[in-house]
Amino acid sequence: NGVSLEMVKIPGGRFLMGSPETEAERSSDESPQHDVDVPEFLMGKYAVTQAQWEAVMGNNPARFKGANRPVESVSWNDATEFCRKLSRITGKQYSLPSESQWEYACRARTTTPFYFGETITPELVNYDGNYTYADAPKGKYRKETTDVGIFPPNAFGLYDMHGNVYEWCQDVWHENYNGAPTDGSAWETGGNSSRRVCRGGSWIIYPGRCRSADRIGFGSVVPNLNAIGFRLVSFPPRTSTT
Repeated sequence: NGVSLEMVKIPGGRFLMGSPETEAERSSDESPQHDVDVPEFLMGKYAVTQAQWEAVMGNNPARFKGANRPVESVSWNDATEFCRKLSRITGKQYSLPSESQWEYACRARTTTPFYFGETITPELVNYDGNYTYADAPKGKYRKETTDVGIFPPNAFGLYDMHGNVYEWCQDVWHENYNGAPTDGSAWETGGNSSRRVCRGGSWIIYPGRCRSADRIGFGSVVPNLNAIGFRLVSFPPRTSTT
């Protein structure tokens, strides 16, 4: 019905996942820092919008209505069902990102707390501007989601990786990175299988939780958190060498 999905090619590479102990407001679940080799993949330019959700699922669960706003109030189970249906409709394979894919894509080769640098402001990201991070001033608290793509993108061309809505990842929740995969794949063994990882912060949260390394686990069947959405990953078509 005229609804499109823009994907960005994320080049493969190695990055240092997690945060250094010197980073302000970090948590122990962001340790230990470790190298991860991430193969090339495709990622949604934006979080899945309400128009995209409705085109595939036929309903709109979001509290903050708007065709170009991210869909929210969706559980991890809902998000994975969307991936299954979209894959069936298109004949291409879509899924939630692994946690390492998400952080690698968010950082876009940066090592600072945010892909903008050492701090952020509400002019760059949708979060609770009553709170500050580092030397940034206070700013606007919008108290709702905003349309995708209205804030500056990162170096890979991805929008809203900080703030607006938390984004579901494929991985089950682990309290730290001891034993984590180093090949870019999702960590789906061990840990707490009733919780899944969310990344990126949201409109309702303070800026320290919007950092590239920040992580949180929510129950996979949580239905009504209007601060959680998701974005998709896929893989580029293989080219024959013969």
